[in-house]
Amino acid sequence: MRDNPHTWSFHGFKTYPIRYFGILLLILLRTFFASFWLLAGINKVKNEWISSDILKEIFLQRLTELPPDSLAVLYLSNFAIPFYKMIAYIVTVGELYSAIGLLIGLTTKWSAIMSLFILLNFAIGGYYDASLIPFFILVFLFVKFPTGHWFGIDRLMIKKYPENLYFR
Repeated sequence: MRDNPHTWSFHGFKTYPIRYFGILLLILLRTFFASFWLLAGINKVKNEWISSDILKEIFLQRLTELPPDSLAVLYLSNFAIPFYKMIAYIVTVGELYSAIGLLIGLTTKWSAIMSLFILLNFAIGGYYDASLIPFFILVFLFVKFPTGHWFGIDRLMIKKYPENLYFR
């Protein structure tokens, strides 16, 4: 009988060592990625990002550093700066949601999709550099593979609610 790839078992270590090495690696990377988001979200809460003008000042400073005809300038001047309070709230809550979801393996794919949304907004806002590439790769891996089914609450929830999209 063939093992279900969504099932985690110690028997699988001996039978499929490479697959389980990959699973362990992805779970470890998910934990590190979630820790990054958790620290970023906590930092934003401590520095009162949601209730202050910090983000607006960052956007205005970045606007002066970019070429005037770039997509980032268009994004910043027409969306990010006018709606900086809403963006500060979405980024802060999104980072915390992504962190908690990825750490405990609950709604793992949706947490990864929220991470993708935040990363895309960083990139569109002119903060793109080579350091974002590994983050994008990790997000795509977390969306593609059911790491929450391997190790997380998603594994329990999908059994109870098999048709629910949040736990797939």
